Amino acid sequence: MTKETIQKAESAVIRLPQARSFGVIGDPGCDGLGTYNMKVYAGALEETSGDDFTLIAGDLVPTGTRHYYEMINGMTEIVAGNPVYVLRGNHDTGAYQDYYGLPNYALLLAEGLALIVLDNAGRRFEAEGLALLPKVLAMDEVKQAVIAFHIPVPNHFIPNSVSEEEYAQLKGAFLPWKDKVKCLACGHVHSRFVDEIDGIPLVCTGGGGAFIEDVSQEIQACDVNHHVVHFYLEKGCVAWRFQELEEGCYGRERSDSILKEKLEETVKAELMAHLKYLTFADRARRRGMDKIGTLFEALAASEYYHARNFYSVLAKPSAFSESLDGFIRTESFEHEKFYRIMAEYGREHRAPLSMQAYEAAAAAEQVHEKLLSQAKDMIAFGQEEIHVCPICGHVLYGKEIPDRCPVCGGPARQFKTFS
Repeated sequence: MTKETIQKAESAVIRLPQARSFGVIGDPGCDGLGTYNMKVYAGALEETSGDDFTLIAGDLVPTGTRHYYEMINGMTEIVAGNPVYVLRGNHDTGAYQDYYGLPNYALLLAEGLALIVLDNAGRRFEAEGLALLPKVLAMDEVKQAVIAFHIPVPNHFIPNSVSEEEYAQLKGAFLPWKDKVKCLACGHVHSRFVDEIDGIPLVCTGGGGAFIEDVSQEIQACDVNHHVVHFYLEKGCVAWRFQELEEGCYGRERSDSILKEKLEETVKAELMAHLKYLTFADRARRRGMDKIGTLFEALAASEYYHARNFYSVLAKPSAFSESLDGFIRTESFEHEKFYRIMAEYGREHRAPLSMQAYEAAAAAEQVHEKLLSQAKDMIAFGQEEIHVCPICGHVLYGKEIPDRCPVCGGPARQFKTFS
């Protein structure tokens, strides 16, 4: 019988005497279990598979129904390469204990290291956890400890934390053995930071699948990537390091040639359906059938999201900050070479529609390249209004636009403005 990867905490103290390291993945599922989010989570599981075990620092699922637990468990059992323990987050409601056992427990590792998992998903530390904490810290065999919980304690970076009164209860429980407490670890915040609370490091990680967010003036989403945290013993002392996840993390499907081919075909089919439905929606609206237009716009959006999900399985993009260079090269190639060659081919072969479409697209791609070059300084990028001609796709920017599209002559009143 295959041993299950997900570990159910059935006793308050669990001994893992050979374990010397563990990975922590924060908040994989609270934004939903969509393909993109789960690709990050799968990459996080692969990254921590080299540790002796993995701890999910809460919010494994968007809400605690059996449906979502079964979904995330199925993914975890397939991908994870080591045992996985779970810490309860505020989204992990309902059937949590049926799948993961006690919400308060301690893992006793090698060289006197203890990982003490406490439930504060309700923004308060449970009585069972506050009783377990001093019991474990008082053990002679425990020389150092990491205390893990979901919602941060009060800190210098964010207000999204438990109250000072709740932290006082936690502190009161560990204070007699404070010298053993080497780190506090938490999730909940879809970002990352390290602080110091009463002389103890606080490591906050929420980069295991949920979308990275702006959480304060000091911690912006543009400065943080998806990541995990590795905890390990170094010369007998507990240490940790953040490990960023590449944009192309997890590539199992890409390595299957048949599946890769079919995924590529599916992306093309979904995008074609997206385009067909948008075109039909436009036709319907021009005939005054707004409700039909709305229906097909909604269906087109659904097909786009399908395509995005399939594409995310295949994609291995550059790091976010480096992606613009690749986009600029593509736009340059299109308008300087490929589209102009194809426009000339259309002219020579008496194919006027293809010639016109390529010429119009080349003009737009030239503007794309210019805008993308400006956007390389993402913080300073200041174009507030960008206008797109719905007839030919030409792009203009700035407050003033001409009465007619300079490429196809479409009226300005039909331009779509992005601001």
